[in-house]
Amino acid sequence: MAEKSVSCEVNKQGVTINKDTINGLMETIRNLYLCDDIPWVIGYSGGKDSTATLQLVWLALLELPREQVKKTIHIINTDTMVESPVISKWVQKSLKTMEEAANEQGLPFVTHRLTPAMDNTFWVNFIGRGYPFPRKKLRWCTDRLKIQPVNTFVKDKIAEHGEIIMVIGTRKAESVRRAKTMAYYEKRRVRELLSPNQAMVNELVFSPLEDWNDNDVWVFLMQYKNPWGYPNKELLTLYKGATADNECPMMMEKGLPSCGKSRFGCWVCTMVAQDKSMEAMILNDEEKAWMTPLLEFRNKFGNEELDRNRRSFRKMAGYLQGSYKQLHHGPYKKEVREEWLRDLLTIQKDINENGPEEFSDLELITMPELRNIRRIWVLEKHEFIDTLPIIYEEVMGKTFSDPEWIAPEAFKGEEWNILKEVVNELYPDEELAFEMAYSLIDIENHSNTLNQRKGVSDSLESCIHRTFYKNEEDATTYYLNMVTRKKDLGGKFNEKALDNSYDDPTEEDEIDEDDE
Repeated sequence: MAEKSVSCEVNKQGVTINKDTINGLMETIRNLYLCDDIPWVIGYSGGKDSTATLQLVWLALLELPREQVKKTIHIINTDTMVESPVISKWVQKSLKTMEEAANEQGLPFVTHRLTPAMDNTFWVNFIGRGYPFPRKKLRWCTDRLKIQPVNTFVKDKIAEHGEIIMVIGTRKAESVRRAKTMAYYEKRRVRELLSPNQAMVNELVFSPLEDWNDNDVWVFLMQYKNPWGYPNKELLTLYKGATADNECPMMMEKGLPSCGKSRFGCWVCTMVAQDKSMEAMILNDEEKAWMTPLLEFRNKFGNEELDRNRRSFRKMAGYLQGSYKQLHHGPYKKEVREEWLRDLLTIQKDINENGPEEFSDLELITMPELRNIRRIWVLEKHEFIDTLPIIYEEVMGKTFSDPEWIAPEAFKGEEWNILKEVVNELYPDEELAFEMAYSLIDIENHSNTLNQRKGVSDSLESCIHRTFYKNEEDATTYYLNMVTRKKDLGGKFNEKALDNSYDDPTEEDEIDEDDE
């Protein structure tokens, strides 16, 4: 409620800047740029605040003699690989235009498109490993998709130069929390206008728009021509297409507010119950109706009510954990992960074939991600049936390319089906019997040389420990008995596990992400 009040106050403020204000700020930027050799890094999301920040710096440096403009300014954009396709295309075109304009104007701007490590993307974790969709108490995505790529880039530059100055478009008027944070760091400034970054040693932060409101930003963008030649009126049109007016800021540390209410964020974001901004884009512009399947898919996998039954009753590592006399559910089951992969590829193919021409080559999920998911399913989860290439070929109508893949020779799809029939016939009431069987066989199959047999007994024993439960009811009884024994023997135990005063399946998401 407080943040809404701030937003209302901003609108009442009108415009607080004028030509003299902007000229003075540009002079400040020039002086700060020339005072040392520390390279600058500007965070650019494609939204209004980051565009205004970059434009302000660009216009300031244009006034300097070219022999003085020697220090490199790195423009970084974090591509989570699940950005809204419309915004992603906008940013890609913007960065290309910036490169061309910087070369023509003799300015030292260098653009960088940062992406998550290919083994740690959203789809690799969600569809591959089966991580539950991100939510308030289990927000695993921000660090992996946004913070880590930025920190890796910044650390490399600090190692190279000793220090860097991060220029970002954060403003106090964005929210009460943002204002308090910026005020906190103002008091700890190590030099004029530069604040330390708590999460990164030798990184100084410069926020030239810190005292601007929304109206100031738009007035500046509309009255000052974009110096790299990308019209700001088109940016305004993008914002008019949605009800929300926030962009996803450059994320540099954990614990900051979610980008879930942002137009300039991930189309898969489940940090809010309803993606009103994408709905508005589709409703307000018939040409964006092709994004409807994305919204429907996001709503499908982000359904909280259905989520518990789609997940294993064991945690990622196979152990049991619970509270209020029920187990915390862990990763998504095999058939659920396969269904979502099929859905995602179907949407991608439909957009490629029937969507706008400029998205005919859109990849909602990349080939390297698919290869990583295949390895997780087959090598880590022991699903030697190897269904990913089958799903890909059925949906996409072409052969799955994986030149470095070495297929296991002993057991494949035929053996998988035979094993499943036998186990289901012999043990129809044992829910995990088939998983135990195929996991034990696969572990043994991959330990067929002397070097590979090191630790095989422990692996087999661990597999049995993970799969010896008959079903969730049996596992729950086992877990509660174990906690009760610890209590009776005076040991440390989970008190919440024996408390039946509260029955809410979402309580499981209070656990720390590391437990996943």
